[in-house]
Amino acid sequence: MNNDWIRVKGARENNLKNIDLDIPKNKLVVMTGVSGSGKSSLAFETIYQEGQRRYMESLSSYARQFLGNYEKPDVDSIDGLSPSISIDQRTTSNNPRSTVGTVTEIYDYFRLLYARVGTPYCPGSDTPVTKQTIEEMTERVMQIKEGSKVIIVAPTVERQKGTHKDKLQQWLKDGFTRIWVDGKVVLIEEMEELDKNKFHDIAVVIDRVVIKDDIRSRVFDAMELASKYGEGKTRIIINDHEVINFSENYYCEGIDFTIPELEPRLFSFNTPIGACSYCNGLGLKLEVAKALVINPEKAILDGGILPYKYADENNLNVQEIETVCAHYGIDPYQPIREIPDDKLDIILYGTKEEIRFKLTSTGGRHYDKTQKFEGIIPNLNRRYLETTSDWIRKWIETFMSESTCPKCKGHRLNEAALSVKVNSLNISQMMEKSIEDLEVFITKLELNTEQQKIAKLLLEEIGHRLNFLNDVGLGYLNLARSAGTLSGGEAQRIRLATQIGSKLSGVLYVLDEPSIGLHQKDNERLINSLKKMRDLGNTLIVVEHDHDTMLESDYLVDIGPGAGIHGGYVVASGTPQEVMDNKKSLTGKYLTGELEVPIPKERRAGVQKDIMIIGARENNLKNVTVAIPLNKLTLVTGVSGSGKSTLVNEILMKGLRQKLYRTKELAGTHDLIQDYGYIDKIIEISQSPIGYNPRSNPATYTGVFDDIRDVFSMTNEAKMRGYKKGRFSFNVRGGRCEHCNGDGVKKISMHFLPDVYVPCEVCGGTRYNHETLQIKYRGKNIAEVLDLTIDDAVEFFENHPKIHKQLSTIQDVGLGYIKLGQSAPTLSGGEAQRVKLASELYKRITPKTLYILDEPTTGLHTDDVKKLVSVLHQIVDQGATMVVIEHNLDVIKNADFIIDLGPEGGEKGGYIVGSGTPEELAMNTKSYTGRYLKDILFKEKSS
Repeated sequence: MNNDWIRVKGARENNLKNIDLDIPKNKLVVMTGVSGSGKSSLAFETIYQEGQRRYMESLSSYARQFLGNYEKPDVDSIDGLSPSISIDQRTTSNNPRSTVGTVTEIYDYFRLLYARVGTPYCPGSDTPVTKQTIEEMTERVMQIKEGSKVIIVAPTVERQKGTHKDKLQQWLKDGFTRIWVDGKVVLIEEMEELDKNKFHDIAVVIDRVVIKDDIRSRVFDAMELASKYGEGKTRIIINDHEVINFSENYYCEGIDFTIPELEPRLFSFNTPIGACSYCNGLGLKLEVAKALVINPEKAILDGGILPYKYADENNLNVQEIETVCAHYGIDPYQPIREIPDDKLDIILYGTKEEIRFKLTSTGGRHYDKTQKFEGIIPNLNRRYLETTSDWIRKWIETFMSESTCPKCKGHRLNEAALSVKVNSLNISQMMEKSIEDLEVFITKLELNTEQQKIAKLLLEEIGHRLNFLNDVGLGYLNLARSAGTLSGGEAQRIRLATQIGSKLSGVLYVLDEPSIGLHQKDNERLINSLKKMRDLGNTLIVVEHDHDTMLESDYLVDIGPGAGIHGGYVVASGTPQEVMDNKKSLTGKYLTGELEVPIPKERRAGVQKDIMIIGARENNLKNVTVAIPLNKLTLVTGVSGSGKSTLVNEILMKGLRQKLYRTKELAGTHDLIQDYGYIDKIIEISQSPIGYNPRSNPATYTGVFDDIRDVFSMTNEAKMRGYKKGRFSFNVRGGRCEHCNGDGVKKISMHFLPDVYVPCEVCGGTRYNHETLQIKYRGKNIAEVLDLTIDDAVEFFENHPKIHKQLSTIQDVGLGYIKLGQSAPTLSGGEAQRVKLASELYKRITPKTLYILDEPTTGLHTDDVKKLVSVLHQIVDQGATMVVIEHNLDVIKNADFIIDLGPEGGEKGGYIVGSGTPEELAMNTKSYTGRYLKDILFKEKSS
């Protein structure tokens, strides 16, 4: 056997047709093909799965019960297989404590850097804080003028109320007779009792000395004992008037603030010593939000205060609000938006002065009291914390949202950790720099000679890791970014950068579309990173549709020719040129330009009306104002991290949802979204699953299953037996198999082996009981119909116009290969998104509907993109408005209007670089998107 090849024999996983394939090792290999052709089945479920299984089998059964196991894929043999690592699109972490810095482990290096070379400062000042050893304190005392009288004391009580009797008695037992209290030295036994209602400063007098040459040892002992009693703090009083403070800890004079010993865990927001105590290191706090408490269009006593929207005049809270309005001259019947902010804040946040309230409860009880008005928001926050009622807590939560922690301002760390700086920046400020800027910044750190020696290796390691992240196109991110907010493509490229940094060789890496979410500008850097991994002596199998990546690969494998049962063959393999020369390869035809996604002959004129987003400032957006035309296909483009998702998802979508549906989610910071009443419905078509339950499937999601069940219930046999529509549902009792509750399979737990799913022994996996399966339509029972592909089902129900039309819409979006009853969790994100599109196509589309899509081309071959574009045009042709975030040039060139953000990502982005038709943007020299668009637009038009 030649060790230069991975040889796959008889692969039959999912739709693979018993294929044989030789893959060169230590090369960049791209697997491509239309959606559903079998690429992932071959790359992940066959090759990667077998590599993982072999590794697991080398471990003991004891170890496998903790690590999990892998079933053997349906393949005869795979020879020449190396240890395999999968780098897929799953989100890095949903843990709110995970950040880009923690996931990449770069934050751990920064924590060590700050612990070793950081300088503590007093809060809010540029004054460095130092600590002294007992030796240094003694040296300072001995420098005092000879003959001076010095009292050495241990500060023990600072600005505390009370008589402190217990402490005084303890000091007497310990042999101390004098204390320094409120600026005077007194004998403990002779002093008067302290006023318990006043603040006191007390220090134990350790020793009294006169400065001369031979008392150094006595001073050292006294300072050591004073530090012990003062918990690191020591104080001397010179000649009864001059006071000098010392501390073995980092201590700010004049304020009660101490920085503990500098160690890495102080800078961790996941430990009690470093985390902000108010938000416990999350940087966010769930609190009542002003925007969710008021309706600006209504008056205070006419439904404007939402928690009391349905309360009558007998409600005590409503009576309090009435009293406050009368006291401060606030018109309670004026729309809230017209009330000055300072007066509205009185209602929302309470009063500083006391007001007389005369109240009458529903039961007729009278209250006459003078007190401060608590305010609606503080009142709800307090009740949320104090209530023992789940109902009350859930009710108050409807007025709450996550907001930046007011104490740490979102930095997650406490004041002590944030007071330590390196080159004038605390660790949080360092993490908020973009990766690109941070890489440059750390090369210019100003450190003294000692610090340079300490930090040399740390900075080298940090620099290497930042460089790898930059190389995969993530320079716009910052290390403080929450891992849960990363897209699948970003998360995958982070793992890719981590693997480059590990410098392993002899490994088989399997990647799933690493170019997702990446602008063409950054594509070259990603491809170079993949080549770096290859050059280390690794084999890369990349499932990808990006043309640049395919053309730069060493070996290209085209799986097809179609999807589902029509796919599963190796159509072509070899160098990119060999695949392009193969006339059977659909991919090859798109690479050569023989096939292409067409450009519309003309752009839509629309209705000359716009949705206005004014003053968008969330994240990196720079106070931008933008107009989105109605009844057009609008593309929002720009380099990765330029602000596209923030503008569309965080501001436009959430803002309109809140306005139309009164949703709980708050929109990103902006001044105004003005839709002038043009929009009354918002539909987000995302790549989230159509269901998490195995019972969910395309038939149930689109609603066509209801009509199919009607057809079965109308058969003569069903009528004779009295079977209604519900008999043919596998979700309810009656027609389903009760042994498996309609699941069709039973899960068998195998302890340290993988869970095994076996067909139900009673129904044989059909989900239904025997009697239900006896009812047939055109020779097929309900289970056999659910097992049809969409293509076959379209033909099967050709005599039922309603069902036929519904199924045809699923076929139109390129999903003819999936099965009618295919389990929802087995659908990819792209497939789920297209099922949703098909569902919308069948519904009534109105001119007042806004559709929002975020990178719908994810996972799509160019031939599938052509079908997707056709569907998008169908929806907009019916008068709807569509806003799509996208990098794919085939979709961008089909837009009626483009909004291009940039010019770069992160802090260098957030501006509107250009807007207009694709032709207008192509002529914009400031737009990176325009440059690539120019090449493709005018090249195609000239040809």
